[in-house]
Amino acid sequence: MDVRGEILELKVTINTMVDQLSSFADEVTRVAREVGSEGRLGGQAEVPGVAGTWRDLTDSVNFMAGNLTSQVRNIAQVTTAVARGDLSQKITVDARGEILELKSTINTMVDQLSSFADEVTRVAREVGTDGRLGGQAQVSGVAGTWRDLTDSVNSMAGNLTDQVRSIAQVATAVARGDLSQKITVTAHGEILELKSTINTMVDQLSSFADEVTRVAREVGTEGRLGGQADVKGVSGTWKDLTESVNVMADNLTAQVRSIAEVTTAVAKGDLTQKIRVDARGEILALKETINTMVDQLSAFADEVTRVAREVGTEGRLGGQARVPNVAGTWKDLTDNVNSMANNLTGQVRNIAQVTTAVAQGDLTRKIDVDARGEILELKTTINTMVDQLSSFAAEVTRVAREVGSEGRLGGQAEVEGVSGTWKRLTENVNELPATSPGRSAPSPR
Repeated sequence: MDVRGEILELKVTINTMVDQLSSFADEVTRVAREVGSEGRLGGQAEVPGVAGTWRDLTDSVNFMAGNLTSQVRNIAQVTTAVARGDLSQKITVDARGEILELKSTINTMVDQLSSFADEVTRVAREVGTDGRLGGQAQVSGVAGTWRDLTDSVNSMAGNLTDQVRSIAQVATAVARGDLSQKITVTAHGEILELKSTINTMVDQLSSFADEVTRVAREVGTEGRLGGQADVKGVSGTWKDLTESVNVMADNLTAQVRSIAEVTTAVAKGDLTQKIRVDARGEILALKETINTMVDQLSAFADEVTRVAREVGTEGRLGGQARVPNVAGTWKDLTDNVNSMANNLTGQVRNIAQVTTAVAQGDLTRKIDVDARGEILELKTTINTMVDQLSSFAAEVTRVAREVGSEGRLGGQAEVEGVSGTWKRLTENVNELPATSPGRSAPSPR
């Protein structure tokens, strides 16, 4: 429409206003779309040539967009930090109304999460690092999921405490030699596997202990050799230990039986056997001692037999038993045998010396060696015989001198205490003077 003058000015003014309003509307719509629909913060409305209220409106829209950008970006920054595990940040941007409520809510959430994290960390450190069981997370003012999480952590810590304490109780009992306890606490998963493993271990240890005790009792107390430990289902070190106990029992059985065999043979007088079983340590020392004893007994027996044969069978006096390296009773026995042989040699030689002298007409000798028992009786008998022979010889000599040299007839030999041949000889001597020359013999009939 063609206009002029003031109407034209009004037309231009209105058209300019429409253009500015249109531009303002486009900018506000764009900023609203970017911020509200597309989520692109930081946008600003740019309306050139406006002034007054339109300028204020544009500034207000831009101020609102700027505040919203700052608030949302601060909220995003804090929530992003929370999502990344950083609970040190808080929303610090100025806010009012619902944004302030959101700020307070998020900041409270951060505080609760921080408290929750601190408590969970504390409980985890106490239980997992410090080994202090029984700790519980204390998070004030939480509800919902956070309360559930806190309860779950505490339940986990409580269960773990019960399980570990039960395991520790049983392990301590095992360490103290008490194999009567088992883990009875409820468990799942790997803890259940550990529970089963430890309980199985306790059963195997109990079985192992029972078997070792049985074998030890049979061998060490009851003297029943040959026992073997039988522990079912063991492997590794426990199997090695069981086999070691059985090897020990086998070795001990073989060693003791070999020792018993040899000592029984010695007791029965058989000195031909020796201990030949492998041995070490004190058993080896015992083996060597017994074998040495057998050697010494054999040497002792050989020497005693030799001396007995020489003296008793061959009549060779003066023999001595030579048993090297003996001591104690065996030395005493050897010395006693030698003393016996010496005494017997001395006695027999003294007896032989006297009887030889008698046989040679020497009645001046007597047996003067010390003697006891039957040897003393023999000594007394021979000495008495020598006395009687001496008395007989003296009387015969006297009678012979009186009759043959002095011519004194009628003498009689008087020999006290003689009998047997000596008595008859005495009587025969006494009859001689009666038949001597000068006397008539009885006329034969």
